[in-house]
Amino acid sequence: MSMDIALSTTVNGTFDDAVKRTREALAENGFGVLTEIDMKATMAGKLGQDAGDALGDYVILGACNPPLAQRAVMIDRQIGLLLPCNVVVRSNPDQPDTVYVEAMNPQLLVGVTGQADLQPVADEVTAKLRSAIDALSN
Repeated sequence: MSMDIALSTTVNGTFDDAVKRTREALAENGFGVLTEIDMKATMAGKLGQDAGDALGDYVILGACNPPLAQRAVMIDRQIGLLLPCNVVVRSNPDQPDTVYVEAMNPQLLVGVTGQADLQPVADEVTAKLRSAIDALSN
């Protein structure tokens, strides 16, 4: 049985606006953004400007819902390896006004760990992330 690794949507507009709207949608659903990695800038800095330009605009937001993260960690202490939930905002190189927003599918937490006790937590995180992603589609 294969599982989609992402909950995703497409946003029309500028990249910066998509990042801003994604942060707002996450906040409205109880997620704080703990980390932000600008992959384009990182690749440009480490591998040269051409590498950054080839990647295009690409930001990874580390989103966390503290009560749900605590529940997950109490069930399986190793779950921190899969936290925070990564949300990727990336440009479409072929269509400048098209931005993809993809959140890690929290069901992976159950599939990867085999911990059935995580299912209710994963379901709740999935519902909240899905709500955030869906809000961007509207």
